[in-house]
Amino acid sequence: MIKPFEAAYIPVGVGTFHMPSATDQFEKSIAMLKSLEPEIKVPGEMLLSVAKLREYLDTIDPDLIIFQNLTFANAAYASEVMHAFPDVPVLLWTLREPVIDGGRLRLNSLTGAYSAANTFRQFGKEPFEYMYGGPEEDKVRHTAETVIRAAKVKHAMKSLRGCAIGHTPEGFGFGRALDLDLLQTFGVHQEAIEARELIEKAKGYTDEEIAEYLEDAMKKTVGLENTPEKNRYDFARLYKAYDTFVKEHGIGMIASRCWPDFFTSFGTPVCTVLGMLNDMGVAAACEADMYGALSMWIGMQLSHKAVFFGDPVSLDEKKNTITFWHCGTAACSLARKDTGAVIGEHCNRHIGPTLEFGCEKSERATIFRIGRNPDGSFRFFIAKGKALDAPKQFFGTSVVVETKENSEAIIHESVKSGFEPHYVVVFDDVAEELEVLANMFKIETVKY
Repeated sequence: MIKPFEAAYIPVGVGTFHMPSATDQFEKSIAMLKSLEPEIKVPGEMLLSVAKLREYLDTIDPDLIIFQNLTFANAAYASEVMHAFPDVPVLLWTLREPVIDGGRLRLNSLTGAYSAANTFRQFGKEPFEYMYGGPEEDKVRHTAETVIRAAKVKHAMKSLRGCAIGHTPEGFGFGRALDLDLLQTFGVHQEAIEARELIEKAKGYTDEEIAEYLEDAMKKTVGLENTPEKNRYDFARLYKAYDTFVKEHGIGMIASRCWPDFFTSFGTPVCTVLGMLNDMGVAAACEADMYGALSMWIGMQLSHKAVFFGDPVSLDEKKNTITFWHCGTAACSLARKDTGAVIGEHCNRHIGPTLEFGCEKSERATIFRIGRNPDGSFRFFIAKGKALDAPKQFFGTSVVVETKENSEAIIHESVKSGFEPHYVVVFDDVAEELEVLANMFKIETVKY
C-alpha cells in the first residue's frame, strides 16, 4: 500500500544573521505552506545547525522537499538533504532580502541558494524547481502551489494501475506501451487482457443484470432510445463488463482496442462505454493507446474533470485554431449544454451507439501528449489555448482550440518533430504543472 503524500518544509540557516527577520519569514512561510497543503511537515524551530537538520530529517519521509534558505547556509546543509533523500523532488526557495538601507545584510538567502543549487548539481539533482521571493508574494504562492500539485500527481502514479485491453491495430504501434517502461519511468503498473474476454463477459449478462447501466446511460445522453434495441442493450452489456472489470481490478486508466473487433465480433462499438468511464474518473483511450490514456489520466488529475482525447484533424490559420476530433468517445460532461451528449452511429461503420457532439467552451485549455522517442525516452507536448464555443465539426465528437501561439507553426513543427497523432485537450490551464511534472521525471518538454 502506498503511503499518503507528504511534503516537507526544510528551513535552514545560521544564527549569526538577523534572527528577528529570519523568525518572521519562518512563521509566515509555514502559514503560507499550510494554507496550500495543511498536512505539510514543518519543524518546530528554525534549523540553524547541521545537527538540528539531521534530527528533523529523521522524522520525515517526504514526496516533495521545499528547501528554504532562511539565511545563508553552507553546502553541508544541502548535502545532508541530498544524502537522506536523493530521489525526492525539490523546490528551492530563496527569500527576498527584507531591508536594503546601507546597513546590515539581514538574511543573505540568495548566496545560500547558490550554495545549495551547486550542491544539488554535484549530486546529479537536476532539474529542480526554484522560486525567489517572500511568503506573502503572489508569485511565490503560485509557484509553490503548482509544484505541490505536480508532486501529488507524481506520487499518485505509484498506485496507478493501467490496463491494455487488446492490442493496438496495425500501424498504431505509437500507443503500445511496455509494462517495464511504464513502471520504470512513471511508476505505473500495467495489466493486459484480450478484448474478447470482456466481449464474452458482456455476452453473458441478462437484460435484468444490465438494467441499471442502461438507465444510467439514458439519463446522461440524448437519443439513446432511438438506437436499435440490440445495439442499445449490447452497449449496456459492454458498459457493465468494463465497469465491473476496472472496479474489481482497481484500474485507473485503460487503453482499449475498438475497431474492428467490436464491430465484427460483437456488432456494437465500445466508443460510448469509454466516454462513460471517462466521466467516472477512469481515463479511457481508444485504439489501445496506453500513452494516450496516461496523458488523459494526468490531465484529469490536474483539472479534476474529464478531458478530450482525439486526433488533430483541421487547421484554420486565419482563426488560429486546431480542431481535435474522434469517432465518438468523449465524456458526456464535455458536451455543449445546448445539445447535450447526443447519441449517433459510427461515421465509417454506421453502427451505434457512439457520441455525437461538440464540446463546451473553456477560456483556459491545454493540449498535452506524452510522446515516446526512438531511443525509448519520453517527451511532453504542451500547448496553451482556449476551447471555443463551436458546434460539432464532423460526425463524432470534436473540440476547436484557439491556441495561444501560432497554430500553423504548432502543426508544422509538431509534424516535423514526429509527434504522435493522438492528443489530450485539458479544459484548464495546467501547462506549468505539466512542465514541473516532466522535470520531476527528468523528461524533455516541448512547449508550443
